Amino acid sequence: MSDESPLLRSLRAAVAAAPEDVPLRLHFAELLLAEGRHDEAVGQAAAALQHAPGDPAARDLMARAMGLPTQPPPPPATAPTPPTPPTPPARTPDEPPAFDWAAAEQQVADLVGPRFTDGDDSATGTGGGMEAPLTSDGLGDPGDASAWDVDAPGAVRLADVGGMREVKERLEAAFLAPLRNPELRRLYGKSLRGGLLLYGPPGCGKTFIARAVAGELGASFLSVSLADILDMYIGTSERNVHDIFETARRQAPCVVFLDELDALGAKRSRMHHSGLRNVVNQLLTELDGVDGDRNEGVFVLAATNVPWDVDLALRRPGRLDRTLLVLPPDGPAREAILRYHLRERPIESVDLGRIVKATEDFSGADLAHLCESAAEAALLDSARTGTVRMITTKDLLRAAKELKPSSESWFASARNVAMFANDGGTYDDLLAHLKKKRKL
Repeated sequence: MSDESPLLRSLRAAVAAAPEDVPLRLHFAELLLAEGRHDEAVGQAAAALQHAPGDPAARDLMARAMGLPTQPPPPPATAPTPPTPPTPPARTPDEPPAFDWAAAEQQVADLVGPRFTDGDDSATGTGGGMEAPLTSDGLGDPGDASAWDVDAPGAVRLADVGGMREVKERLEAAFLAPLRNPELRRLYGKSLRGGLLLYGPPGCGKTFIARAVAGELGASFLSVSLADILDMYIGTSERNVHDIFETARRQAPCVVFLDELDALGAKRSRMHHSGLRNVVNQLLTELDGVDGDRNEGVFVLAATNVPWDVDLALRRPGRLDRTLLVLPPDGPAREAILRYHLRERPIESVDLGRIVKATEDFSGADLAHLCESAAEAALLDSARTGTVRMITTKDLLRAAKELKPSSESWFASARNVAMFANDGGTYDDLLAHLKKKRKL
């Protein structure tokens, strides 16, 4: 520090003599920042925050030293002026005092909510503050297909899915190529409809792939889960299934994505509740299009972690008759996922190649958790030492060593299915993967 100015040397000595003097430390940090010594300024700001947690000046200086955008503090909120109660009308001496309803309402306003609402269209969804009349099941107008949220055609494409070259090639050959060529489709009598079942370990991006397929087709996207369909009232669950497909037919071309299909379309032979059996029956009816080509332009994609628990009727030809195994991300995909989760974190000289090799069989969710764990270790170390440090390769490798791939338990279960229940070659791709990994 021989090139340091006398003022900085004096302030450094003063800060060392009075380490708890936060204003003095912040003044010293401001001068360091002005001299271009950002790392030292970050360290002084971090030490100031240790003595005065939440200090706005220290937080602002920390952000400026790290090159982050700063925001001005919000203006102080002013309490609303309470309304002036109306003046009661004058009364004659012999007249008993009138009850002051306005004053009584103000006294109990904090204890009892309003009995009615008026003028709040956003809360009720109707004009004039009046709620729509309910039917006997409490759900409003029956058969309201417009109640389902349909996402407009998105910008996500298969090119946005990192790695997974084999998945993309099979998806293109088995599903997308026939639908992209209308002339060949008409020549071979191929209908503009289709069903595809994505299966594999949890957290491997099946939902993201479904959205990418919708983007490739230029189709709307309607995501459906078990909670969207099941209802306590008799017949309402079946009506919900019908309304979903009616919405998709109106919005065609549209991709209907059935998430967790094993819960929605479980094997009826194992069901003891007639309501769930009726839901599966209704789903089968809608997949068949009821009468002819009503499902033209409706593409049904489904995802499950346990395809062997899905009712076999759902996988008959013309329904979800094609399957695609979505495995944990390969090397290029893991690198893309790691770059995504580290893009806004303070990192230094991270060797992604070593991290990719250490995360074999990690799912996308596992990789996100790995980045969180490494960031947490660096944060705790910075708080303990008072010196902010970056996330390094060592942090990520340590986190990878402590975590185990969540897909291991899934492969343990899938191994028995692939070996002893592979009727008709349904799980040939899974069997080939297990042999390649020498897990058989």
